[in-house]
Amino acid sequence: MKGTTVTTERRFSRRIPYLAAATAGLVLLAACGSSSDDSAPGTPKSSKDAAASGAQAADSAAIPTQDVVSAIAADPALRAELPAKARDSGKLILGTTRTPGTVGLPHGGEQNGTQIGLDVDLRNAVAKVLGIEWDVQYGTFPTVIPGVQNGRYDVGQDNFGATKEREKVVDFATYLNDGQAFLGSKDTPVDTVKQLTDLCGLTIATAPGSTFQQILTDGAGKCAAIGKKPYKVQYFADNATILLGLQSGKVDVSFGPTLGVKYEAAHLPGTKYLGEVSTTPVGFVTAKDSPVAKALSDAVNKLIATGDYAKIFAKWNLPGSGLTASQLNPAPSF
Repeated sequence: MKGTTVTTERRFSRRIPYLAAATAGLVLLAACGSSSDDSAPGTPKSSKDAAASGAQAADSAAIPTQDVVSAIAADPALRAELPAKARDSGKLILGTTRTPGTVGLPHGGEQNGTQIGLDVDLRNAVAKVLGIEWDVQYGTFPTVIPGVQNGRYDVGQDNFGATKEREKVVDFATYLNDGQAFLGSKDTPVDTVKQLTDLCGLTIATAPGSTFQQILTDGAGKCAAIGKKPYKVQYFADNATILLGLQSGKVDVSFGPTLGVKYEAAHLPGTKYLGEVSTTPVGFVTAKDSPVAKALSDAVNKLIATGDYAKIFAKWNLPGSGLTASQLNPAPSF
């Protein structure tokens, strides 16, 4: 994540006529993401506009709408863990990024002017338990963690995976497990990826400043070491552009958060899930030693205990991605 060293993670076929419908069914660090205003250098604005336009034509019937949050009751004991300023105002400032349309699902998106997605339901459920409201403020992926560090935001949320570098500068209160996985088109010449050397000779698209970039950079010499042609990496800050490149055949594989990649494989005809190479706990981030982190973790554990947490994951059809318990600053996998 950036602002430290590495930013966030978001989800990032070969048929251009399908793209509008495909991106409509969606809007993938860390895991583990990007603001709609952030294009990688050289990204054609027309590509972004085409994808965004397609996202507006989303099939609303395909997006779950059940209310799994409003009936959740506040817990006065957990509210008491918050700083006095938050208790008095009844608010916490949340820094995140805005993803228009449905290309960022299941983590986040927007429909009819309303923010939707797994992450949105989870944060709103936590707010209900703590008896507060979120003052949601939008930044860009590289600025959310620095915004938490400098006090602009009380909490950051953007599918941030807990890594050694990130835990040096912010605290984590985990709320799900995600990972790092690959999506290919039906014509991608591999069907399974278990290690980076399965991708030798291919072109991979991912987000800059992400854990995905870190993994690909660290493994850059592995193909040559076994006598194979290295893989190439292209970086794009906008997931819709990555999907466009995948469908047009300009890239062979996209690399992003497992939950997003699996969602894309299930909703984008002509694509296939290739596999996951690692997993990462994901959490809310707060300033180091902030009491807010423990309150958030305790609220997630309360949701797990009441069954409301499981209802949220069931809504988004994500079995096996939930936690048995939220942790503060879990041991990072890398």
